[in-house]
Amino acid sequence: MLIEIDGDRLWDSLMKLAEIGAYEDPSTGLRGVNRQSLTDEDAAGRRLLVSWFTDAGLSVRVDRMGNIFGRREGTDPTAAPVMAASHIDSVATAGAFDGCLGVLGALEIVRTLNERGITTHRPIEIAAFTEEEGVRFGTDMLGSAVAAGRISLEQARDLTDQDGLRFGDELDRIGFLGPHEVRLSPPHAYVECHIEQGPVLADAGVPLGVVTGVQAISWQKITVRGRAAHAGTTPTELRVDAGLAAAQIVCWVREMVDSGDYGRLRGTVGHLRTSPGLPSVVPDLAELTVDLRNPDDEHMIRAERDLAEFLESLCEHQPGLRITAERMARTRHVPFDEGVQKTIAQAVEDHGLDHLSLMSGAGHDAQEIAAIAPTAMIFVRGQYDGISHNPREYSTPEDCARGITVLATTVLRLADQR
Repeated sequence: MLIEIDGDRLWDSLMKLAEIGAYEDPSTGLRGVNRQSLTDEDAAGRRLLVSWFTDAGLSVRVDRMGNIFGRREGTDPTAAPVMAASHIDSVATAGAFDGCLGVLGALEIVRTLNERGITTHRPIEIAAFTEEEGVRFGTDMLGSAVAAGRISLEQARDLTDQDGLRFGDELDRIGFLGPHEVRLSPPHAYVECHIEQGPVLADAGVPLGVVTGVQAISWQKITVRGRAAHAGTTPTELRVDAGLAAAQIVCWVREMVDSGDYGRLRGTVGHLRTSPGLPSVVPDLAELTVDLRNPDDEHMIRAERDLAEFLESLCEHQPGLRITAERMARTRHVPFDEGVQKTIAQAVEDHGLDHLSLMSGAGHDAQEIAAIAPTAMIFVRGQYDGISHNPREYSTPEDCARGITVLATTVLRLADQR
């Protein structure tokens, strides 16, 4: 059986949710979304989502991480459910699609099944996981990582944001500390639909991608401590310049990428701050983040090791310099289930659409749930070179409808498996 969803209704849901946390980006004049995890805006988005779940006849539960689940029963309520999920939290400079397409698309599937009077053998569950982005509390895929058992509930609740606010306290404050156990019973299968967040599908002129897995990801926060000094009176050879060391780290990360010695390594310094931040003072402190990505675990291990050795060498060659590195997040390469990939690919073909197979460069909740259940993802083509985490993030109504239509057929077929 093939399922066609209501693309106009899906688009309307996406645009209504995007109104919560909306702001005007001063550099582009476009409307962006700032709905970071456990903020008042996130709470408002959650309340809207719960109301939509209830209107669609779903039974709603919230666990002790604030993860939200909506369940549609099947003919066998004891059977493991098929789960379609993602997240609705955002970065500070987001668009309307990242994460939200997967959650609201899954909701649109339930609405369509209700209208057509279709009952599945297995239950279907929709999930919106907490703090997928990791931008506020420093650990991405946090809600799904706790649900799958990689991170403990206690560790997650003790994380703090840059203002020192605890995750657990903020979850309590917004009213989404649920009573339900956070460890997730393994679903029969998990499928997530997401915008690609890259240019591959757009460059190929193909609307959809079947995702083969997620590459390894390493986040580190590096703190460099030197010695403040007057910019005019302190000789260069007597300086302990934290800013210089930070610049050398930025260049080294790029040199590792360009060397080709680490396979398809990608490296980014996305945050850099010096103190005291005055034009006439040699910095005594620098803080920066290093984001490494690699589809090969062994190459990633070598890159992390060589970065650590480089940090040590900086201290050896500049007496008085001290450097510490704190791991913020680390995940291995996660291959997705071939059976679920084949089900998605067959659904694409049955709907007369084209697709590519590709690996995800970004992290997703799917990589966490893959540890406990057969998992795969659908990518939807993005516009403007696939830009994401930016107000220019955009996918057309037609491509969104195509992706969720394929998700609907995939979920229906998985949910009818015995």
